[in-house]
Amino acid sequence: MVELKNIILISLGSYLLAFGVTFFLIPVNIATGGTPGMSIILHYLTDIPTALAMVLINIPLVLAGLKFIDFPFAIRTVIAIILTATFVELLPRIISFPPIDSILLSTIYGGVCIGAGIAIVMKGQASAGGTTIIAQIVARYSSFRSAQVIMFFDMIIIIAVAIVFKDMELALWSLIGIYVTTKVIDKILTGAVAEKVVHVVSSETGSIGLAISEDLGRDGTILTGKNLMEQNEKKILLVVVGARQIPKLQKIVLSRDENAVVLVMDASEMIGSTAHTTT
Repeated sequence: MVELKNIILISLGSYLLAFGVTFFLIPVNIATGGTPGMSIILHYLTDIPTALAMVLINIPLVLAGLKFIDFPFAIRTVIAIILTATFVELLPRIISFPPIDSILLSTIYGGVCIGAGIAIVMKGQASAGGTTIIAQIVARYSSFRSAQVIMFFDMIIIIAVAIVFKDMELALWSLIGIYVTTKVIDKILTGAVAEKVVHVVSSETGSIGLAISEDLGRDGTILTGKNLMEQNEKKILLVVVGARQIPKLQKIVLSRDENAVVLVMDASEMIGSTAHTTT
C-alpha cells in the first residue's frame, strides 16, 4: 500500500515537472536549472532530443547515488526519471496547449509546476533526478535543506546557460524561475509557516505570560538573560503562537508594558505542541 502511494506521487510529480518544462519553459527558451537546464544545453550542443538527454544525464548521477542511498530509493528515482522523460516526449503530441506569449507568466508558472513536481516526487520517497539526487544526499547527511542545495547547483547551471546561449536576459529570467521553483519545493516539503516564535523582553513577563496562557491557550518559557551594555538581568518570554494570533499577542504585551521588546520569527518546523492540555 505504501509503495502504491509512492508510485502515484512519483507519477503525478513527474507529470507536473514535464508539463512545466514542455509548455512553459521550452517555448520561450528558458533553460531552468537542474536536469531540464542541462538537457537543454546538451540538446543545443549535440541535437540530442531533450527527453533522451534527461535520461543520459541522470544515469551516472543515480549510479553515484547508489553509494549513499538505499536500493528501493534508487529504483523509485529511476522510475521518476523515465516517467519525466516519457512525459516530455509525449505531452506535445497528445495535448494541444495554447502558446503563452508572456515570458513572465511562463517563467512563474513553469517554476511553480517544476517545483511542485520535484517536491511531490520527493514525497514519494524518490528523486526527480539531476541535482535533486545530490540535494537529497547532502540533506540526509547535513543540516542543509534540499531546496537550498538545489538552488546552489542551479546557479552554477544558469551561469553555464548564459555562456552557452550568450543571452544574459534569458539567464536572468531563468534565475526568477529557479527562485519560484525553490520556494515551491520548500513550501511543499516543510509546509506553509503557520506558527511563529515570539521572544518578549520585558519586566512584566510573568503577567504577560499568564495573559497569553489564558487568552491564547499557549504555554511558554521564561528565560533569563543580561543586558549587553549594562549587564542587568532581563527576563525573556519565549512562546510559540499561530500566525493569526500575533496581533492579539502584541496587544496583550503592549497593554502591560509599553516598553517591551517583541521579536517575531517564523517557525519553519515544530515538533510537539505548545497548546494547553487539560485533565
